[in-house]
Amino acid sequence: MQQTFRVGVVTSAHGVHGEVKVYPTTDDPKRFKKLKECFISSEKGSTLLLHPEQVKFFKNMVIIKFREWNTPEDSLHYRGKDLLIDRKDAVPLAKGEYYIADLIDLKVVDEDGRELGVLTDVLTTGANDVYEVSRDGDKPILIPAIPQCILQVDLEAGIIKVHLLDGLLDL
Repeated sequence: MQQTFRVGVVTSAHGVHGEVKVYPTTDDPKRFKKLKECFISSEKGSTLLLHPEQVKFFKNMVIIKFREWNTPEDSLHYRGKDLLIDRKDAVPLAKGEYYIADLIDLKVVDEDGRELGVLTDVLTTGANDVYEVSRDGDKPILIPAIPQCILQVDLEAGIIKVHLLDGLLDL
């Protein structure tokens, strides 16, 4: 399982005091208000630990002032870089919920154990998520992430067991 999760991407400097605009990639951008620390990759491949001091919201962006950056130039080399958090700092999940990063690349099988493919994406829709399952040489299967279809998720075994609704393979 992945030990770090991307919560945003630095897009640009904001103002003269080292603030940056961050495009949130988390379900809940308000989580930045509670964030105590995060990481960002440097150009040399190492990571820099950052401590948010102030968080504001503007349109679809989060504006963050990190303790470590005090001028626009301090953040210049981090434009386009991912902001990461440690798994221990992730939003706790309810029973039956999973981090998308943990689901990607799991093998998907039907009720009879026949392999259908590999989960390659989770599409977020208004009603429920949809799992995209890639198959060799065939078009992907889209499976609604509802209890009637997702029978079991076994992260340790790396398998998702599903029930295919009638006609789902015909789409």
